[in-house]
Parts: sequence; C-alpha cells; structure tokens
Amino acid sequence: MMRAALLLLMLCCGALDAARAADAPTPSPVKASPLLGKRNSNQPINVASDKFIADANAKTGTWVGNAVVTQGDMRMRADSVRVDVIGNDNRPDKIVANGHVVVDSPVSGTVTGDAGIYNVAAHTVTMTGKVVLTNSKGATMRGTPLVVNLETGMATLGGRSSATLPGQPESQNNGRVQGVFTPTGGN
Repeated sequence: MMRAALLLLMLCCGALDAARAADAPTPSPVKASPLLGKRNSNQPINVASDKFIADANAKTGTWVGNAVVTQGDMRMRADSVRVDVIGNDNRPDKIVANGHVVVDSPVSGTVTGDAGIYNVAAHTVTMTGKVVLTNSKGATMRGTPLVVNLETGMATLGGRSSATLPGQPESQNNGRVQGVFTPTGGN
C-alpha cells in the first residue's frame, strides 16, 4: 500500500511536469483576462500543504492543511486541494479546492469562495459558495457560481449569493448578483 501511495505521489508530481512538457512545443500566448490578469496556462503548477494523501486507485493526490497552489503570478489558498490525474501520462485533469478558497492575482484582485474547481483541459475556473470578487480599485461583486474561461476571459456570476454587501441586511440579498463600485475622477 505504501508503495502504491509513493507511486501516486510520483505520478502526481510527474503529471504536473508532463502537462507542462506536453504543451511546451506550442506554448500558449499570455492571455489578459479582466478577472485574472495576464497568465500563461503552460507555466508549472506548484502545490504545497501540511500533509499529502495519495490514492493510487482513484489517481488523486490530496494536499491538506494550508494548501497553496501557484501558477505564475496567480496564487490559490484553501483548506484542502485535490489533484485528479488522467491518462497513461497522468496529466492533471482537475484541481478541486475546498474550504476558505482564496485566489489572488496581483493585476486584478482577489476572488474568495467556499469551493473551487480548476478544469485544466477546459481552461475554466468555477467558484461556489459565498463568492466575493474584489479588484485592486476596491470594486466588489458577490454572487454564485462564478465561472471564468481562462482562454477567452469571459466570466459569468450567478445571483444565488448567500453573502451580503457591507452595511446591507441579509434580507436585501434576494438572490441577485450584487456589486459596489466607487467612481473615480472629479467634477
């Protein structure tokens, strides 16, 4: 059993390298997404946490306790992160984050939620729960789910928010997308 766990650990680590190497001959251009800033999906994905659990049968690796995932200048933190791998070359298929999920991008701001899924092949990120987006200029939006296509930069935020804006009672939520924007400039 320990040997299988070590094999899966090596597969997960190798899968991240394999995904990067498989795309290396034709690196995708750096995309500018309004929500996530400039990013290159071929950059290495690094994962760290307090503990690692391998499941060779399910082909998953789970990082538990203060999990941090970085790719380029983007950083995601969560209570736990699971990486699912597929195929004979063990390419990462999905990265599933649970508990106090925070995604930071220095260019565009922060997204928080209860859970998140990075679908590596589809280049999409889905955040659920109490989703809050805050940009570097202080604008805030709330709703759920948030679905971002990393290739096109298109994003959709649903209106089933369970979070309210500061200073507003819970009853004003009404299941709608909420936003607060501060005008800049002068008269």
